[in-house]
Amino acid sequence: MRILVTGGAGFIGSHTCDELLKQNHKVMCLDNFNDYYNSDFKEENIAHNLNNPNFKLIRADITNYASLEQIFKQHSPEKIIHLAARAGVRPSIEDPFIYEQTNVRGTLNLLELSKIYSVKQFIFASSSSVYGCNEKVPFAESDHTRNPVSPYAATKKSGEVLCHTYSKLYKIPTTCLRFFTVYGPGGRPDMAPYMFTKLIYENKPIKKFGNGTTKRDYTFVSDIVQGIISSLDHEFKYEIFNLGNNHTVKLNYFIEIIEGLVGKKAVIDQHPMQPGDVPITYADLTKSKKLLGYNPTTSIEKGLKIFVDWFLQNRANRD
Repeated sequence: MRILVTGGAGFIGSHTCDELLKQNHKVMCLDNFNDYYNSDFKEENIAHNLNNPNFKLIRADITNYASLEQIFKQHSPEKIIHLAARAGVRPSIEDPFIYEQTNVRGTLNLLELSKIYSVKQFIFASSSSVYGCNEKVPFAESDHTRNPVSPYAATKKSGEVLCHTYSKLYKIPTTCLRFFTVYGPGGRPDMAPYMFTKLIYENKPIKKFGNGTTKRDYTFVSDIVQGIISSLDHEFKYEIFNLGNNHTVKLNYFIEIIEGLVGKKAVIDQHPMQPGDVPITYADLTKSKKLLGYNPTTSIEKGLKIFVDWFLQNRANRD
């Protein structure tokens, strides 16, 4: 298959490209290498694939329709795994417009070109943030998502709605995957696993929002990739799936694990809960297990051990 992976040099994208190449697919890795975090990290994520004849690196922005159209004309992707996005809840509150531009308009550009160029399947990376402050746990795909609490969440919900529209109108098989707090080697520097590990290692304070009882369904990146690849093998008309770990981890315990792995105590800078934060994320995997065969296997203790070892070898003492 000729598969276009948007955001392919990023954290989840680069791991997805690696797995697709192992399966002998032809991979077009599209990324704009923006300055949201150190772009050198993205370059490193995909450097080992640059000489692979089945790997094509395309430096482009999904918000630029004209350049995207040239890519579709030249490379004729058969399937699209759309992972490119502006990520992060708190930054979206500070600058919502770039989130709308990238996550909504960029997704619309890709869907419109998928219609024109007869793409066989469209896989969209959504987020657990669409559930907002859902009081019913665990979160199931059938739960309402009418109350997003950040512009980021709203743009991801908008992407799902656009996917549904194009699936209905143009019969594009479409799958939306709601990711739950993904972590692992190559993880984004703005996310808690990376930030906390780096700051504890450097004996610097970590910002702790709330009393430490908030819970997250941390999901190791290899488990997420397994779900993405499984989605390629199941062409649904339109479906939404949770990809999580189905286990919640309290913030206080999360910090304790990292302290033990780094061998240092955290210096806590206490803050109140922030706007846009939710008290819990928790994935109901009943549907994903039944229809995708999705089966996460990495515990938080095992996953953080792999991540911290990677960090100490590759990112310690780097900005």
